[in-house]
Amino acid sequence: MLYYLFKYLDSLDVPGAGVFEYISFRSAAAVITSLIISLLIGKRIIQYLQVKQIGEVVRDLGLEGQYRKEGTPSMGGIIILASIVIPVVLFAKLNNIYIILMLTTTMWLGFMGFLDDYIKIFRKNKAGLAGKFKIAGQVGLGLIVGVVFYFSDDVIIVERVPLSSLTRAERAEIIENNRNVLQQSEVNIERKSTKTTIPFVKNNEFDYRWLVSFAPEPWREILTWIVYVIIVIFIVTAVSNGANLTDGLDGLATGVSAITGAALGALAYVSSNIIYARYLNIMYIPGSEELVIFASAFIGATVGFLWYNSYPAQVFMGDTGSLALGGIIAVFAIVIRKELLIPVLCGIFLAENLSVVMQVSWFKYTRKKYGEGRRIFLMSPLHHHYQKKGYPEPKIVTRFWIVAIILAVLSIVTLKIR
Repeated sequence: MLYYLFKYLDSLDVPGAGVFEYISFRSAAAVITSLIISLLIGKRIIQYLQVKQIGEVVRDLGLEGQYRKEGTPSMGGIIILASIVIPVVLFAKLNNIYIILMLTTTMWLGFMGFLDDYIKIFRKNKAGLAGKFKIAGQVGLGLIVGVVFYFSDDVIIVERVPLSSLTRAERAEIIENNRNVLQQSEVNIERKSTKTTIPFVKNNEFDYRWLVSFAPEPWREILTWIVYVIIVIFIVTAVSNGANLTDGLDGLATGVSAITGAALGALAYVSSNIIYARYLNIMYIPGSEELVIFASAFIGATVGFLWYNSYPAQVFMGDTGSLALGGIIAVFAIVIRKELLIPVLCGIFLAENLSVVMQVSWFKYTRKKYGEGRRIFLMSPLHHHYQKKGYPEPKIVTRFWIVAIILAVLSIVTLKIR
């Protein structure tokens, strides 16, 4: 909103109004605003949650110190959502397709998590929202993101291609706009694409169309978007559930999400700058610079929330926050075409997810084969395994943060390791 106001003021030659054209300024304003909102408004929300006795209901898991968390205010994810949405609405271009997708993701999964927390706390149903409804909500969001991303004319990339490889119509259009292009062997061309980035590979682009290359036209086009949407749904569901499972210790999911968000912001910045994109030999994505503002708000919101969520936590984010954080990270990675980096960048979420899948699968298999279920871990998700081993909660959280930082650095380094 403020972007459009200051753009109008700039047209009137108001001194200093043009500063809003700079991504760096708006990003800095977004992170500062989100920090202020999360720190100041967060305190009031925590007090309100305490007055309304909206507290955590603890299940007996046999973990040391777990009953200390009984009654700690939950649903604190509202603080994170407000601290993301308000700065983005203030400082980003609201007609940008990527900002629209990110705001939709934030509110969609935030509302679904809110329903889950509401049922747990106010309806006294520890199971919360039924699993089938959670999956339906995640699938619905993935469907929206996949369809919009595939069909929207605003979602494009700029490729450096040989002039000789273009069709006659494409060459004619480019030459009409710039006759000097005839002196070049390669040109930049905007086009819709289903390409993404493969980490650690020299020719680091992969086109999802290859997966259905066996199909004849027009079925190939139909199958391409169906396969693409299915992949998007899987990524959104997996990462949002991974963040949800990670939210089991004070500050764990919040800190890991902040670190991941910082890495995604850096990747969005280089992808939105044609000079850096060409130097690093990565896809240039016009319009993705607005995502740097979203990432800044995301970092400020999570760091600000960590002030109250660090050990010993004064508030828990609940599913209101954890589902939204995971979904935001997933959709952000898809938008900047770095979704194949998720196993590295979101390695903590992946490990937490896999620990549960492995534990449950092995338990069922051994119970069927030996008549008695056996376990791989002392308890899952993975962070509870270390609690059972006797590690103090702050030590586990800090070490998981360190691993998340290593994975974030490795993800950024993949830009050059090819």
